[in-house]
Amino acid sequence: MNTQGIDQLLGELRQAAAKASGQEPAASSAGAANFADLLKASLDQVNAVQQEGTQMQQAFDANDPNVNLQDVMVQLQKASLSFQTMVQVRNRLVSAYQEIMSMQV
Repeated sequence: MNTQGIDQLLGELRQAAAKASGQEPAASSAGAANFADLLKASLDQVNAVQQEGTQMQQAFDANDPNVNLQDVMVQLQKASLSFQTMVQVRNRLVSAYQEIMSMQV
């Protein structure tokens, strides 16, 4: 998973929190990606890793001589880890959203 995308995501969350509290953000990063685009790109990346793992598993099940068990297991673990990471990011986003929504205006 790309940590640069997560850092940009956190920066945008901080900017949104600053705007919500009535403060102007210190410096807007030029060329920063849209939050929705970053989130979609991360989800697409996780999906691609999972699909690749599934394809390798199906190729191994079909006795493809070019696919060995070690590669399949490593790819499936990568898919699992990327999914778990995405779930944790989602949990943090939900927590941040709930915190913002509970702020008094």
